[in-house]
Amino acid sequence: MIKKKLWAPWRMEYITKAIKEDKECLFCRVLKQKASKDNLVVYTSKHSMVMMNRYPYNNGHLMVIPKKHTKNLDGLSKEQSNDLHETLRLAVKVVYHAYDPQGCNIGMNMGRAAGAGIDAHIHYHIVPRWNGDTNFMPIIGELKVISEHLLNTYDRIKRAFKEVVAK
Repeated sequence: MIKKKLWAPWRMEYITKAIKEDKECLFCRVLKQKASKDNLVVYTSKHSMVMMNRYPYNNGHLMVIPKKHTKNLDGLSKEQSNDLHETLRLAVKVVYHAYDPQGCNIGMNMGRAAGAGIDAHIHYHIVPRWNGDTNFMPIIGELKVISEHLLNTYDRIKRAFKEVVAK
């Protein structure tokens, strides 16, 4: 049996950084910073923020995160919940404006058992999808190809937020 290997040297930085920073929530740490390309925050509202996923499932993969640290929806006030969902609605509109996908997956994984990588701070994922976006690589190579550089995606999404909010 041949064991497949994928050369991903960037993962070691991610793993060692995650071990060191595991004591503080990633989202809470980012919320203390100014929005920038470094932290991939593309938009903030009164009670929420939108940031890109550093390890996206597809180009334009965004996360919509409440500023309040909570592991469930009941931890948000009505105002915070409304803001989160209005920000989610805006972010979806931005993804469609920036990428013109033919569909979108929107989801929240609540708890480690549900697949949450960051399970102590709820967040939505928005993943744009296109007909035929699964090429031969996931089937033959068992890997996904992301065709746009992360910082180019940042510029595109940031510009789309400005354009959509201005309308």
